[in-house]
Amino acid sequence: MNTLLLFSFGGYEAILIFFAILLLFGGKKIPELMRGLGKGIREFNSARATIEGEIKEGMRDQDRKAAEAKDKKDEASS
Repeated sequence: MNTLLLFSFGGYEAILIFFAILLLFGGKKIPELMRGLGKGIREFNSARATIEGEIKEGMRDQDRKAAEAKDKKDEASS
């Protein structure tokens, strides 16, 4: 069986999940849960951006070192 079809998510499922959350936590608790979820998403995106920046910086350093090594090799050959 195709696993993509097994985990498909549509409008009916979203409504069903919303009502389940509403029944479990109540109307007063949902805004607090959503604030926590939003904060978690912001922290995740911030950490992801930091890691991406470090990786790109490391790649630039490697490219710079490779270019310097090539320049030194070219100077030695001349």
